[in-house]
Amino acid sequence: MTELDGTGPLLQLAWRRDSWVVIASVLAIVLLAYSSMAATLSLYSTDAEARAAAALMSATSSVKAMYGPLPALTAEGVGVIKTITMGGLGAAFLAHALVRRHTRTEEEEGRLELVAAGVVGRRAPLAAAVILAASAVLSTGLLCALSLMSLKVSPAGSLALGVVVAVAGLVMTGVSAVAAQLTTTTRGAGGIALALLGLAFILRAVADTSGIPVLGWLSFLGWAERVSPFGANRLWILAPAVVALAVLLAVADRLLHRRDLGSGLWADRPGPATASPRLGTPLGLAWRLQRGALAGWAIGYAVLGLVVGSLAGSAGAIASDPKTAEMLRKMSGGHGSATDVFFGTELRFAALGAAAYGMSAALRLRSEEAPGRAEIVLATATTRWRWLLSHALVALGGATLLMAVVGTAAGVSAARSGVIGVGALLGAAASTLPAVWVSTAVALLLFGLLPRRSAMTWAVLAGFLLLGELGALLKLPDWVQGISPFAHLGSLPGGPADLAGAVVLVVIAGGLAAYGGVAFGRRDLVS
Repeated sequence: MTELDGTGPLLQLAWRRDSWVVIASVLAIVLLAYSSMAATLSLYSTDAEARAAAALMSATSSVKAMYGPLPALTAEGVGVIKTITMGGLGAAFLAHALVRRHTRTEEEEGRLELVAAGVVGRRAPLAAAVILAASAVLSTGLLCALSLMSLKVSPAGSLALGVVVAVAGLVMTGVSAVAAQLTTTTRGAGGIALALLGLAFILRAVADTSGIPVLGWLSFLGWAERVSPFGANRLWILAPAVVALAVLLAVADRLLHRRDLGSGLWADRPGPATASPRLGTPLGLAWRLQRGALAGWAIGYAVLGLVVGSLAGSAGAIASDPKTAEMLRKMSGGHGSATDVFFGTELRFAALGAAAYGMSAALRLRSEEAPGRAEIVLATATTRWRWLLSHALVALGGATLLMAVVGTAAGVSAARSGVIGVGALLGAAASTLPAVWVSTAVALLLFGLLPRRSAMTWAVLAGFLLLGELGALLKLPDWVQGISPFAHLGSLPGGPADLAGAVVLVVIAGGLAAYGGVAFGRRDLVS
């Protein structure tokens, strides 16, 4: 038996378990690329029309920090700018999720030990996870390129966008493979890999805004950005990404052979001899399990709010072009000044991120149930409803906190320009919460009804993103756009709040969460 025996069957098993996750994720990134370009081309039929808006975006340092510099002052350059960042990050998250799930998660939950008892080589699980992740990333890049070619834009630029996605995803595949060897827990591996991803984003942003472009070469997201689709079209940057993947996989393989199955290279630290009294309640335990993740999200949202708020002085200039203003207005449903419309758009994107946190925190229920830890808790006097409600409160409360943080930080940063204040932005951020709560309630519903399929939550969120944010740009029917809760949020700041819609969304959220709780109470625990 060789160390790669069993790779094929493990790859088939991984695909069978996660095929719909991969397909939904790939389609979401591809649709983002296609719809962004299609919407931009519908606004600017010629490069001359797009040049004014492109010049303003290129001259704004905060826009560069978030999305990087425009690859070209053309309609195609404007149409691809958001996908360069969002597509690259989306591919990186997909690669990380697949590698971590089929390596470290399988070990932590004990399934890999059972599999390894058969005809399975030592390297087979890691090889299967890497092959699945790399295939998903390369397929995403190829489909993104083909989708743009269907719009009759430059084939070279289309291929370059595919390379952007591939570069970010392939390097993150290697990073995640190494991280999975270092710790004994899924959370630990995720913390290491995502911290490196965050560092790569910060290095890229600093390089784009500090006048020291060489810093960008220290970040694999900087590599992806420097492909410059519809600009320089540096397709050759795929080569160093492949080399980096090979080096990282060699390191991961070396570490794999230096540790025991189920353990990590870094030993676990012993905990305190006496537990805190707060851990004696379900809510205290849920908070202890999730406080680290919430702290990381809160720091990120504070930074996001400060960056978005710093754009207050230039928001009017960015939206001074009538077509750009109309695009932002469609995306946010906003009214009022260009500044109001701009902040309405940005806060809705922040709300989608808060919904992602809420879903992730709610799905911690499944992470506790699958390996049997929930069974231990429920063997005490703790009822199922109390246990579920504790995690639901952390999820809903955490998502609410994130929107409060981003609204306050944006308001404090924007107040210096005198254009808009803390109260207006905090109120606008609060107005998005009903949609965030509905998204979180969907995760609770799926956990209760379909525990083995609870990860379908992410496909639901991807659908909300495409319908709520891009439906108006794509001119989808109103009833289709209305499927997304983010289509019923009113038009703050600058316009009226939709109180009736907010009440309906709150009722829907409560109903979904309650039904999920009832379903959980009636089913058996599923490992």
